Amino acid sequence: MDLDHKVGFELAAHSVNGNPITGPYPQGNETVYFGLGCFWGAERLFWRTEGVWVTAVGYQGGAANMPNYQQVCTGNTGHAEMVLVNFDPKIVSLETLLKLFWEEHDPTQGNRQGNDVGTQYRSAIYYTNDAQKETIIASKTAYEEALAARGFGAITTEIKAAGPFYFAEDYHQQYLAKNPDGYCGLRGTGVSCVTGGA
Repeated sequence: MDLDHKVGFELAAHSVNGNPITGPYPQGNETVYFGLGCFWGAERLFWRTEGVWVTAVGYQGGAANMPNYQQVCTGNTGHAEMVLVNFDPKIVSLETLLKLFWEEHDPTQGNRQGNDVGTQYRSAIYYTNDAQKETIIASKTAYEEALAARGFGAITTEIKAAGPFYFAEDYHQQYLAKNPDGYCGLRGTGVSCVTGGA
C-alpha cells in the first residue's frame, strides 16, 4: 500500500532524532498508525522505542480534507488524533509496538481516553499491509481475552486500512520533547499483553 501523506504546514525535522518527518523513509521500513487518545503522550511512547525510525502526529480516519487542529477538536471531521510510526522490522517487531499500544491506554473506552472525550480521542490502529492486519487482529483477540479475565469490557479499537494521513501543525510534533511538563493523559489498564514477538 502506498502511503498517502498530506502536508499543509511547514514541518521541521524530528526534534528528537533529526530524521525527516515526512520522508523519504528507509527502504525496508514499515509504517503503521496508532491512536491512543491525545497524540502528545502517545507519540513519545514510540519515539523512545529502539527500532522506530521516525514518528509524527496527525489526523486520520475521517472524511475532511486537510483538517487543522481546531477543526478536529470539534469532533465533526471524523478524524482521530493519530501517531505515524515508521520502524525497521529487523530491529523492532510490530508485535512489540502493539504490546506498547495495548498496555499504555485503555482500549475499551470507546470515544474517549480518561477526561479526553470525543471521536478524535478514539482508540485506533490503521495498517498498511495485509500481514500487519493479521498481526493486529491476532493481538487484539489475545489482549481482549486478557482484559476480560480482569473484568474489562470489549475492545473498541478501530482497526482498518490506512487512509490519508494529514500531518498536524509543527508545534504539535514531538510536543513533549519541546514541552517536558506538558499534558499527557495516558493511563493503561494494568493488564499485560503477551504477544509472540514481544
